[in-house]
Amino acid sequence: MTPTDAEIIDRSRHEPDAFAAIFDRHAPHIRRYLERRLGAQVADDLVAETFLTAFDKRQRYDPTRPDARPWLYGIATNLVGQHRRHEARRYRERSADVAEHSDHSDRVAAEVTAWAVRSRLAGALDGLSAEDRDVLLLVAWEQLGYEEVAAALAIPVGTVRSRLHRARRKVREALGGRNPTEVEELLNNG
Repeated sequence: MTPTDAEIIDRSRHEPDAFAAIFDRHAPHIRRYLERRLGAQVADDLVAETFLTAFDKRQRYDPTRPDARPWLYGIATNLVGQHRRHEARRYRERSADVAEHSDHSDRVAAEVTAWAVRSRLAGALDGLSAEDRDVLLLVAWEQLGYEEVAAALAIPVGTVRSRLHRARRKVREALGGRNPTEVEELLNNG
């Protein structure tokens, strides 16, 4: 009989090498999620960081939850937020440097052009709050249920429902009234 994630994590407290089974089971899912959120290059680094964080926090894992995937998605989502904040800070610093040095005008023009050609879907997602976007992407991309999203983000199920409803409505409005199911299909395939 295959041990549950909770059993493996518990065993890893005394046999650290046992935690490798958690990585083997869930790394492909976490990597796919991170790659969709941030791109392949960043995903590899954050997958490693997700599992290092999980390993470091395994003492706090709730043993009543047999599946660790929602917990891992929560860690990965927090790392996405940290990465984006760091990236935004770097962008602001770079923008300040560009303003000081007029010889960087080509780079600024290229960045403005890149933003202008983003798809409407990306624009719709960007228009969401980070909290609403996290819920929507965990449901659409990772096909987590409301309970799993609640566990991943450490929020009540009712909050998951309201954030998902709000995110779907805003995306539908941004896409000119398209059906949210079609949007989820675009998210899943895109």
